Amino acid sequence: MGPFAFRTAGRILFSRGMAAQVAGEIAALGTRVLLLRGGHGFADVLAGDLTAAGCAVLQIRGRGEPDLPMLEDALAQARTFGPTVVVAVGGGSVIDLGKALAALVPAPGPVLDHLEVVGKGLPLVAAPLPFVALPTTAGTGAEVTKNAVIGVPDHARKVSLRDDRMLPDLALVDPALTDDCPRAVTLASGMDAVTQVIEPYLSAKANPMTDALCAAAIPRGLAALARLMQAEDAGARDDMAFVSLCGGIALANAGLGAVHGLAGVIGGRYGAAHGAICGRLLVPVLHTNAAAMRAAGMDMARMAQVQGWIGAVFGADDPLARFQGWIDVQGLPRMADMAPGLAAAEVAQASAASSSMKGNPVLLDAETLVQLLESA
Repeated sequence: MGPFAFRTAGRILFSRGMAAQVAGEIAALGTRVLLLRGGHGFADVLAGDLTAAGCAVLQIRGRGEPDLPMLEDALAQARTFGPTVVVAVGGGSVIDLGKALAALVPAPGPVLDHLEVVGKGLPLVAAPLPFVALPTTAGTGAEVTKNAVIGVPDHARKVSLRDDRMLPDLALVDPALTDDCPRAVTLASGMDAVTQVIEPYLSAKANPMTDALCAAAIPRGLAALARLMQAEDAGARDDMAFVSLCGGIALANAGLGAVHGLAGVIGGRYGAAHGAICGRLLVPVLHTNAAAMRAAGMDMARMAQVQGWIGAVFGADDPLARFQGWIDVQGLPRMADMAPGLAAAEVAQASAASSSMKGNPVLLDAETLVQLLESA
């Protein structure tokens, strides 16, 4: 076993019903609060609690997955306000927007100086502001990752702003904030969460710490998601929040794979929801990786474990086919509807440069990626 580094948020608090008492935790980090929010009603409650605690609060609403124009507009508002702490209450998109603002408010240069692939990818020259994340969906694990994904319309790409110092200072995970999340969002975000514990477990950069997290989370996430597609279930919500948290920690330390390598390009070009794309790519990527690993004479033990966990929930006879059938029945949008006229060759070529591809357990050439996309 070689050396490895392991990083996560400064503090993680995980407890059902905890969110009602977090204003004091936030106020201790700063009293000029930039509050990024989605549509969840808890943001209104938190804003009131922070004001009552003597904080000045500026709210900015995130609408959809963040892109460069949205980020630049929010950054101008934030710099005028002069926050001393940034808080995000929402799904992964809202948390990514908040994380990017915490990083860039102290930065003197333009946003593109720090974006990967389409920008200069320069490191931050100043430490980010203190950042607090409260997820309201169980999917991305963005509350414990060190990057923010930003769409760049002029390049039709989604790329990352990344720095180890962007790990949140405080991750407040209250599964109750995800209760009664709409079914379609639960499915898409849940497929993202499951993918983000499967890919790090299979990753070429896996390590013993991420292995422990993923081995516990994969079967738990598969079973919880299956239960939530049948009925609302507080216990399953708790499990999915835990799985999403594990996925964020795992991907920050072991990377991802071809699902996310392809999903970033497809999402940037076609504007489809990230979780739904991951859900549609997961089984085809598992099939493709398994075939490529066998052909290369690689150890198949981990792949067999993953398929065994899938089979235990969805059916042991041909578990990947069973899982794909279940995904279809649940109504996850199909790739042809999310990305009509998908330019498979162009997507495959662009995906090869993504950071996620570096974690894939086996090298997939462009022709194989094209075949994968066509099968999806």
